[in-house]
Formats: sequence, C-alpha cells, structure tokens
Amino acid sequence: MSLRHALLGLLSERPASGYDLLKLFETSLANVWPATQSQIYTELTKLAGTGLIAVTAEGPRGRKEYALTDEGMAELRHWLTETRPQRAVRSDMMLRVFFLGVLSPEQARGYLAELVDLSDQACEDLRGLMDSIDWEDGNLSVYGRMVLEYGLRFNAMRREWAQWAADLID
Repeated sequence: MSLRHALLGLLSERPASGYDLLKLFETSLANVWPATQSQIYTELTKLAGTGLIAVTAEGPRGRKEYALTDEGMAELRHWLTETRPQRAVRSDMMLRVFFLGVLSPEQARGYLAELVDLSDQACEDLRGLMDSIDWEDGNLSVYGRMVLEYGLRFNAMRREWAQWAADLID
C-alpha cells in the first residue's frame, strides 16, 4: 500500500483539504498506515501534478480542497483489483523475540510483558477511537469499522501470544 492509494481512497468518498485528510488519517487509518502532515501535503501535490486529483476550491491561507478525478478513481480501482497486496516482511518486534535467548529469562519475560502492555494500550486506544467517531452509512465508515475491528482482534491475538510465549521461558 502506498500513501498515494490511501489518499485516493479517502478522496473517493468526498473532496477534502490537506488538513481534512490529516484528521481522517488520525481517526481512521493511523493504525494501518500512519502519515505525517508533510507526507500528506507532498503526496497531494504529486497527485495533483499527475492529474489523479484536482484542486476544486481554494480558500484563505492557501487552503486547497482536492477531489478525485476520473483518472484517480481508475487508478484506485486498478490498485484494488489488479495488484496483489504486499506481505509484511519485516517486524522489529518479532526480530527481537527471535533473539531473546541472549537475555536473562527475567529480561525476556519483561520484553514479552511489554508486548502485553502495548497490546492492551492499542486496544484501549482503538476502543476510544471507536467511541469518538460519528459512524455513518458511507463506505469509509462501513469499511473503516472493519479495519478497526481487525486492529482490535490483532492486538488481542498479540496479547494472548505474548502471554503464551512468556510462559515458555524457563
């Protein structure tokens, strides 16, 4: 996935400014694809330059509102239907687990306990996010809830796994 496709997807619902998109990222995509303000604005400029989005309104202080073009919708659909998702191949977390044997058992269990805490905090954050969103019937709400549920289930699984792994350490 790329930031390009995330922005195209968000703009498929309705036109938005860079600021609006940043807020959407914070409340919808942050747990699967975080992005900074500078990354978003840089990518919006690139997308506009390639004709995948267009500036539809300009306001005070240089505020621009962007909308998806027909070419942008075609690119989004192409990415959704004709490209294979890339499998995550790197996990700093699991690489560390692989080498926990160089630590004392107490240190190794401590690291796994941190993963339990991290998972608990992530679930708490996602539940807070779920409660703070004014869910609608639009695509972003329907499918956004699916992604949020994935985050909750993933963190619950990681918590359970970390407890299991800690119990294996002598």
